[in-house]
Amino acid sequence: MATDKNHTGGLEARIVDAARQLFIERGFVGTSMSDIASRAGINRPTLHYYFRTKERMFDAVFGGIVGTLVPRVKDIVLQPDRPIGERVASVVDAYYDVFGANPGLPMFIVREMHRDFDGVVRTIMELRLGQYIESVRQGLQGEMDSGRLRQVPMRYLFLTFYSMLTMPFVAGNLCRTVLLDDGETFADLLAGWKPYIVDAMERLLDAGG
Repeated sequence: MATDKNHTGGLEARIVDAARQLFIERGFVGTSMSDIASRAGINRPTLHYYFRTKERMFDAVFGGIVGTLVPRVKDIVLQPDRPIGERVASVVDAYYDVFGANPGLPMFIVREMHRDFDGVVRTIMELRLGQYIESVRQGLQGEMDSGRLRQVPMRYLFLTFYSMLTMPFVAGNLCRTVLLDDGETFADLLAGWKPYIVDAMERLLDAGG
C-alpha cells in the first residue's frame, strides 16, 4: 500500500510539474488539459482523476510556487535585529532561487493578474497567504513606528522593491541580447544587479538618512 501511495504522489507531482512548465511557457489560456496530459505522459482520464478542472490545476501550480516562497520571505523580513540591508539581500536570494528555476514566472504572474485578477486573489486567499503578507506589513510598519526604519508608504515600498527585483526577468530577452557584456551570463547580470537593489532599499528605509 505504501508503494501505491508513493506512486500516486509521484504521479501527481509530475502532473503539477508539467502544468507549471506549460502555464509559464504558454499562459493559462494557451494551455489545455490535453497539453498537460501529454507533457506528463498520461491520458486525459488519468489527469482528470487528479485534477478535474484547469482552475484546480492552476491553484496547485500557483500554490506550489508561491506557497513556499511567501512564508520564507516572511521569516526573513521579521528579523528586526538583523540590519535591513542583510534582510533585503536574503529576500532577493529567496526570489532569485525561485525565479532562477522558473525564469518566466514573473511574466506569467503579470499575465494572470491581467487575465483574472479576482481569480489570483481567490487563490491567494484559499492558500491563506494573506496572513503571511499581513504579518510582513505589520512587522515593517511596527519598525517604522518605533523609529528603527524610516516611514515609507507600503505601496511605494512594494513598488520600489518588486519593480527592481522583477524587471530583469520580465525583460529577460532584452537583457540577454542587449545588456550582457562579452562573456557575461544572465546569472552574472543578476548577481551584479543585486547590490543595487539592496542599496536602494537601504537608502529608502534608513531612518538616519
